[in-house]
Amino acid sequence: MKTIEINGHLREALGSKSAKELRREGHVPCVVYGGGENVHFHADERDLNKLVYTPDVFLINITLGDKKVQAVLREAQYHPVSDKTLHMDFIEVVPGKAVALKLPVALAGNSIGVKNGGVLRRNAKALYVKGVVDTLPDTITIDISKMKIGSTIKVGDVSIPGVEMLEAANRVVVAVKTSRKAIADEEAEEAAEGAEGAAEGAAEGDAASEESTEG
Repeated sequence: MKTIEINGHLREALGSKSAKELRREGHVPCVVYGGGENVHFHADERDLNKLVYTPDVFLINITLGDKKVQAVLREAQYHPVSDKTLHMDFIEVVPGKAVALKLPVALAGNSIGVKNGGVLRRNAKALYVKGVVDTLPDTITIDISKMKIGSTIKVGDVSIPGVEMLEAANRVVVAVKTSRKAIADEEAEEAAEGAEGAAEGAAEGDAASEESTEG
């Protein structure tokens, strides 16, 4: 897992008023928990954006004065209009202790169904998982090369050694749907087969008529 450094500052005051002041100054209120007591701090929004505007998952070394905390990002809250980061939750990494976080989903291979005119639908770009950080992959890679039209891959179909999936097993991660073009091609093919069958039937009828006349 990639590592990133963040310089934080312990919060001297808590509450919404203090949080608003920090945001006006270009800082984001944060909390890191999971290692015992919760630690409230703030950090420069520009530094934290390195964690937000990327699909990658990082192991984060947070410097808080003379103390260092290793953590992973659990969740970020955003302003509904401006999309600015309002708050960030981190989970402290404790050696040997499993953590829950989101891992991005990467697709590998070229689907047979897409080659035949189907449409690839990605229903999940990331999935919640749980595991020891040392054993967690950077991404959840799913091979779609054997997927035909109508095929789906659900959470229950994904298996990673040492990793527990926290999503519902029946949640669809990726699917190959029938496109209008595929339907049209299929209907055209059926029509052609029907016309060919009719032509063969007519030919057989003509041949039988000729035999009857000759007789």
